[in-house]
Amino acid sequence: MTIYKERKFKMGKENNTKKIFFILIAVFLVIVVTGIYVTQQIGKSPEEKSLGYLEKYLKRINVTTATPNKSKVTLEQTSLKDELPEIDEYDLTVKGNEDSDRYINVEIFSSPEKSGDGTDGWLKEVAEKFNNSRYSINGKQASVSVRNISSGDAVDYIVSGKHVPELFAPSNELWAAMAQAQSVNLTKISDSLVKNTAGILISQRTSKTLESKYGKADLAAVVQATTNGEISFGYTNPYASSTGLNLLISTLSYFDSENPLSEKAKEGFQKFQENIPFVSYNTMQMRSAAESGSLDAFIMEYQTYENDPTLKNNYTFIPFGIPHNNPLYACGTISPEKTQLIEAFSKYALDEQQQNLAKNYGFNQNENNSNLTTYDGNTILQAQQLWKEEKDSGKPIIAVFVADVSGSMSGVPLSNLKKSLINGGQYINKNNYIGLVSYSTDVTIELPINQFDITQRSYFNNAVQSLYATGNTATFDAIMVATNMLLEKKKDIPDAKLMMFVLSDGETNTGCKLSDATRVVKNLNIPIYTIGYNADISALGEISNINEAASINADSEDVIYQLRNLFNSNL
Repeated sequence: MTIYKERKFKMGKENNTKKIFFILIAVFLVIVVTGIYVTQQIGKSPEEKSLGYLEKYLKRINVTTATPNKSKVTLEQTSLKDELPEIDEYDLTVKGNEDSDRYINVEIFSSPEKSGDGTDGWLKEVAEKFNNSRYSINGKQASVSVRNISSGDAVDYIVSGKHVPELFAPSNELWAAMAQAQSVNLTKISDSLVKNTAGILISQRTSKTLESKYGKADLAAVVQATTNGEISFGYTNPYASSTGLNLLISTLSYFDSENPLSEKAKEGFQKFQENIPFVSYNTMQMRSAAESGSLDAFIMEYQTYENDPTLKNNYTFIPFGIPHNNPLYACGTISPEKTQLIEAFSKYALDEQQQNLAKNYGFNQNENNSNLTTYDGNTILQAQQLWKEEKDSGKPIIAVFVADVSGSMSGVPLSNLKKSLINGGQYINKNNYIGLVSYSTDVTIELPINQFDITQRSYFNNAVQSLYATGNTATFDAIMVATNMLLEKKKDIPDAKLMMFVLSDGETNTGCKLSDATRVVKNLNIPIYTIGYNADISALGEISNINEAASINADSEDVIYQLRNLFNSNL
């Protein structure tokens, strides 16, 4: 028995020794492999490292390529009225009483800087106080409703007739001029509810540089310095942003004050635009880029600047363009009773108490004495079209759409996604290059990248119509495949800009991870615009933030309009 125990002890000791030996061998191999990998990475550029990661991840992904087929392409555009979601997508921040024998109400479309919360809620507070005053007309209690909607979106609703309020309070007069040029009947009630100013925010270091070289840090200096490639400047989409539209008109006027649509203005704008890193889809995207340090200057209204200590401490405000006087317009034909209500509310909003409140919230403080002409609506509409055609300075865009077709997209979500992609095709410039990828558990290249002429658009429409939902959600696998497609196509068109648009309704649950995708896209400078479809997906926002793209939340009701705006501003 003693001998048996001794043998058992020796065998156990030998087994432990073997285990330790194999563990040491395994550790040694890991160290060797890691050493080889680290050695291979030494001397490589960040871009080369990203390409190495991409090659590694692609080997794990199951990719198939569909056979393209054509389908009919209708050249008739979908009507704006059909593209727009129901107006309830935009919040009524003040809800008055509905019209009846006892009540009379008017609705106001108001720009967000005065119809939101906190210091952005001036008009909201004024309306609430007016409603509480129990003002009456012919024995009816009067009230106003305030709808928080950007000036650009508001014009779309009014022009299309989808939903027309009694009152329209845009940030500036440019939007009203555009609406009037499209046969909308607007009557000015007030030249200005509150005064605001469009401006350029520049870092203090950049301000001193401009003063030293150009004598003054103003719009002219910023435009010239941008054109010369001396500073990085960002602005927002002039189809949606009041300050962005103001900047577009101001920049064109800088190049030709007599005719902002002349060849001289166009050529100047092309050179200016060559050095714009990107045009922000919204203010949030632009501010994110500024905070990351990738912009020396960007645009913003004074009221927002005044209410943000961080901005005031780090940036100088340069006013430009036409004033943002927040005029008030009546829309269409208004009944005598409602006309009386409108006049009463306008008078109430302009009294001393309400104007002092406005000053407390950052309005009525910084007036721009610019003598810039307020151009007619047709000129402004043509300026927007010029911007769309020239914003990429003649360089084509190579873009891949990445569509989630996992099981959760089945039914209405996928149906509306198809509509939005097909409808969005009409807003893509024909000199751009477009491809399509779909994904669920695996990834399918539905359409290889080619120039978006009528033939490619036909293939694109058919590929979109053929999508069906099933399986899991491998979002980052699809991003890897789309990234590879973009890089391969860029070899043929070296001066092209690369973009990706990812549409998904759920968190990734298979395949590559966010960290993997970050390693790949971080140093390849491919902006990835993401649309969280019926879901607020944090990972999509993170992937968009890497290269200064926008992340948008959409639902079944507004995805068509959201993508229309996104494609219109980027493609």
